[in-house]
Amino acid sequence: MTDTLFTPLTLRETEFRNRVMLSPMCQYSAEDGLANDWHRVHLGARAAGGAGVVMTEATGVEPRGRITPNCLGIWSDEHAEAIEPIVEFVRSQGATPGIQLAHAGRKASHRPPAEGSGPIPADEADGWETVSATDEPYPHANVDEGDLADTRRLDGEGVDEVIDAFATAAERAHDIGFEVAEVHAAHGYLLHQFCSPVTNDREDEYGGSFENRTRLLREVVEAVREVWPDGKPVFVRISATDWLPDRDSWDVDDSVRLAPVLAEAGADLIDVSGGGIHPDQAIPNAGPGYQVPYAEAIREGTDVPVAAVGGITEPTHADALVRNERADLVALGREMLRHPHWPLEAAHELGADVEWPVQYRRGRYD
Repeated sequence: MTDTLFTPLTLRETEFRNRVMLSPMCQYSAEDGLANDWHRVHLGARAAGGAGVVMTEATGVEPRGRITPNCLGIWSDEHAEAIEPIVEFVRSQGATPGIQLAHAGRKASHRPPAEGSGPIPADEADGWETVSATDEPYPHANVDEGDLADTRRLDGEGVDEVIDAFATAAERAHDIGFEVAEVHAAHGYLLHQFCSPVTNDREDEYGGSFENRTRLLREVVEAVREVWPDGKPVFVRISATDWLPDRDSWDVDDSVRLAPVLAEAGADLIDVSGGGIHPDQAIPNAGPGYQVPYAEAIREGTDVPVAAVGGITEPTHADALVRNERADLVALGREMLRHPHWPLEAAHELGADVEWPVQYRRGRYD
């Protein structure tokens, strides 16, 4: 039988009802990192709308790991308690709840996009010192160097603290019912900063060679896998390429090389995105499925399951990615912001028989 977009997918002992995943999409709506009614409606609507996996936005494993002061967090029991009812609702709708565990590194302490996305200096009320593989702050066009958020190079103790923060956050996430833990190592955030030669200028065991630059990511995945139940999957989101061909940077060949390393560390699926390490990036024409070839290269080169992202909007396109074995999951971001019930609409267009929420069955197509 040929797999389709609405064929269940099983990883370890966890079955997803279909191959549609809500891609992590920052909402910039938390206060002190706490989930609230906005997150309940946002995530709950996509679960009721038929998604197979509902993934939270980037969720900080420690306060300084947030991108902005309004980003979600899970660094305390209070944060876990705030999001627990949302997890329960997502599961009640038949979707699999997932959490993206994240640390922004030197891209932390920024204003939300609605306020310009600029850096917040550490000496301002809402700002804080950022940490990274380097002590160079994230560069911004038209921002003076003195206005950038201070960045501190992590020492060995600091690296250990980051690993512990991811593991502890994973334990909290499991305790409140999440079934998938995704380690965020993409988009120029902390773990990506260690992997990429663009930002990693270290000369210790976490810098220099491919093996050293990817060491922290491996150790984080191993730490998360150690505390995550054997029957539940761990995902890793990566940027397959830095889109910086004019300098020594991370590219697709590196990602193909990384995937089996992550699988050995305990990852069950690679969520393949791109870019974010530096504002000089040369983003290709962002047409439908423009990042799919990266996921396909990893899947073909390593046999590790992948999620494909990037401008996927049409049901027939998403279905073809699965049918043609180019991806195992299809992650939708902006399209699911526009259309929370995209999976139900897609199932109708593709002729798939799926369960609708009982409250919405009057709207079902006959």
